Amino acid sequence: MPFEEQITHNYIIDYIRDTLKKSEGILAELEAYAHKNGVPIVQKEVASFLETVCRMRKPMRVLEIGTAIGYSAILMLSNMPEGASIVSIERDETMARLARENIERAGLTDRITVVEADAEAYLKELDGEFDMIFMDAAKSHYIYFLPECIRLLKSGGVLVSDNILYGGMVANRALLIRRKITIVKRLKKYIAALCEAPELKTSLLSIGDGVSLSYKL
Repeated sequence: MPFEEQITHNYIIDYIRDTLKKSEGILAELEAYAHKNGVPIVQKEVASFLETVCRMRKPMRVLEIGTAIGYSAILMLSNMPEGASIVSIERDETMARLARENIERAGLTDRITVVEADAEAYLKELDGEFDMIFMDAAKSHYIYFLPECIRLLKSGGVLVSDNILYGGMVANRALLIRRKITIVKRLKKYIAALCEAPELKTSLLSIGDGVSLSYKL
């Protein structure tokens, strides 16, 4: 894996990861590529969490904000029902191209659509409802994505947000790095908005770099 922010004891992380099955096929290849090239993808325990959520919720239509190399999109779709689909938004041209190549290699081009666009602008134009939304893009923009995510999320749907504790800096000021102050402030606003939104019921989980799971009432 590339650089990871740790928010819990290493022995707990090691223990949890030791319980997980090793990835195979293209997912294993993408994990190796991400580790070698410093590409951010979901941490192993978060990947397992996403697999479990997809198996439990059985979403037919998923929106992903932040495609990167396509790892999480392929992972999620591999655990979704037959006929399910994903729309994934990626603003970086190189990442969008790599994601499309990897999705084609996985044989999932007809079920995963990568949209190269600025997410904040694109979300405002997007119609229809989604059973699940996975947010893993620029952390400082989460708060700006939220209103449209709530609009697009179906009642009974779930919103999963990654990296919400940001190396523990969101929870402990002593860990705060000066150049990260704006990101941390906006993440705190995002978490408060999730927890206070009347449409949502939210739980915060200390796995990976922090994950939130929100259910739309």
